[in-house]
Amino acid sequence: MPRTKLINSKADLAPEHHAAADAVLKIFGHIRGPFSVLLHSPALAQRLAPMVGFVRDDTIVEPSLRFVAILAAARECDAPYVWAAQVAQARKHKIREDLIDHIRAQGDPAKLPENERDVMNYALQLTRTHRADKALFDVLNQRHGVQWLVELTATLNFFVFVSGIANAFEVDVPADGDPIR
Repeated sequence: MPRTKLINSKADLAPEHHAAADAVLKIFGHIRGPFSVLLHSPALAQRLAPMVGFVRDDTIVEPSLRFVAILAAARECDAPYVWAAQVAQARKHKIREDLIDHIRAQGDPAKLPENERDVMNYALQLTRTHRADKALFDVLNQRHGVQWLVELTATLNFFVFVSGIANAFEVDVPADGDPIR
């Protein structure tokens, strides 16, 4: 049960904050999850909303590797709401079920193909120690370039951020949401 009243509609906000709700509605078509908490700070929610569009549509990181990082971060953060929401998005992008299951089970990254292994290790290192091993960083940078690596790092950390919001406020997973465990 959430720790505070969630904002689930524009009507839950004072009229002067409707633009913040509109920004969220434009992206999702609804208000729920971390943004149902973030809208308690309308200016913050309004500023963060464009990041969702960026990580969904504008990053140069291809979905096949982006979702490895996103799901690994959500799993490492033990974030049930974010996990469920991002598994649904991963499936829309045709991410393999065995990969989703592997990340859910916190499987050994070494059992994945090279690109997926390296991205999963990178996400795990950043979420666990807040650092990336130089050798792994260099491999990803050489393979994909600095812009790609910046965007991957920002994307996975955005999901660490929203995982923290969802976890702190105990945002419920939708009934049809994919279980994290």
